[in-house]
Amino acid sequence: MVIEQIYTGCLAQGAYYIESNGEAAIIDPLRETQPYLDKAKSNQVKIKYIFETHFHADFVSGHLDLAKKTGAKIVYGPNAETSYDKHLASDGEEFAVGSLTIRVLHTPGHTPESTTYLLLDQNGKEHAIFTGDTLFIGDVGRPDLAQKKGSLTKEDLAGWLYDSLRNKIMVLPDNVIVYPAHGAGSACGKNMSSETWDTLGHQKATNYALRADMTREEFIKEVTDGLMPPPQYFAKNAKLNKTGYESFDHVMKKGAVALSPREFETVANETDALILDVRDKATFVKGFIPNSIFIGLDGSFAPWVGALIVDLMQPILIVAPAGREEETVKRLARVGYDNSIGYLKGGFEAWAAEGREIDRIETIDVPTFVQHYTQDSSIQILDVRKPGEWSGEHIESAQHFALDYINANMGEIQPDQPYHLHCRSGYRSTVAASILKARGFQHLVNVQGAFTDIVKSTIPTTTFACPSTKAAEA
Repeated sequence: MVIEQIYTGCLAQGAYYIESNGEAAIIDPLRETQPYLDKAKSNQVKIKYIFETHFHADFVSGHLDLAKKTGAKIVYGPNAETSYDKHLASDGEEFAVGSLTIRVLHTPGHTPESTTYLLLDQNGKEHAIFTGDTLFIGDVGRPDLAQKKGSLTKEDLAGWLYDSLRNKIMVLPDNVIVYPAHGAGSACGKNMSSETWDTLGHQKATNYALRADMTREEFIKEVTDGLMPPPQYFAKNAKLNKTGYESFDHVMKKGAVALSPREFETVANETDALILDVRDKATFVKGFIPNSIFIGLDGSFAPWVGALIVDLMQPILIVAPAGREEETVKRLARVGYDNSIGYLKGGFEAWAAEGREIDRIETIDVPTFVQHYTQDSSIQILDVRKPGEWSGEHIESAQHFALDYINANMGEIQPDQPYHLHCRSGYRSTVAASILKARGFQHLVNVQGAFTDIVKSTIPTTTFACPSTKAAEA
């Protein structure tokens, strides 16, 4: 028996490879299928099943491409209506993978079709559960992401989740291993652990949602309290997973096209393409193509793309570090952005070498920021962190201007006014500054440095008690 967790940090997502006696199953695969194909080929096994725990909202699954390339059967649990062929399993149905058995446990709550897969070893003993977004390590799935029908509410789904956990999962032996679909950093839960697996017994002892004395009413209140609005791309990704999407290979072929600076400029002028610069933040601010948007590959790239770029079919031109151009196309496609149309050959250096127009963002460190504040304490400061961070502690005179909602809140600030922007480290403030600069804000000063250093400085800070919001951002 082989069980391998294939964890992708940028999405905080765990896919699973299960193998026994020449057969394999994949649970919740990512968009790119080659790693699974390579593994099966190397081990000389046939991928027999592709199990989906639910309609994922935070990434586009690779189930359709993988099924086409392997002949494997796509399996969903009850209530999963799709526009493509799949096996709609019934609660309790079993599937053989070599000498192993995978049993379907319908566990609605995160979504109506949410399903947990119980793995039985060659002796029929319960070995592990693949819980999707039903049960995380330290948390449970949020009940407000389903594509709802009729009058179904998040409270209804939370009640279903309570029943699923108590009747289907908590009755299993304590030594069963819990393999969830996500870990810390995912927006599919409120307070997930950084651990990516655990035993069920330990979760019963430590996970607030599995408290033995918790009533259904208490559970519903705790699970629904403090939920922040989901990122705008979640519903769009869930729809793609439900109805289908363009092949990953075609998306890569279309996007991984090298364009000379002249070709790049021509395409940019002739289309409504977004120029997405994914280099390091410190490099970006020193020089970039005018109207570029910065979202660095080495930050939480995919979630920020999904939060900030509204149209999944927005044409995108890429400026990337050398050798990371195709990686950028791939990571965009993981969250449904399938319309990359090329990248700048030779990167920004090639653009600058030809003497083409460039732009910059004034960027300072924390000591310089303190000097600016000391000289003029009335400077306008934009704190672009999340609500929970803001409520924890913030500069007294700062205006909260969360990056997550920058598109909706643009009217709160004035293009002709000067602003200093900061976040926790400088990544998000650089993203925000690039967006504002592209929209005509010219008097920006970006602070790159640790917020903890700001707190230690002479700049006055304050806290705002808001437990529910703080919990949602923990």
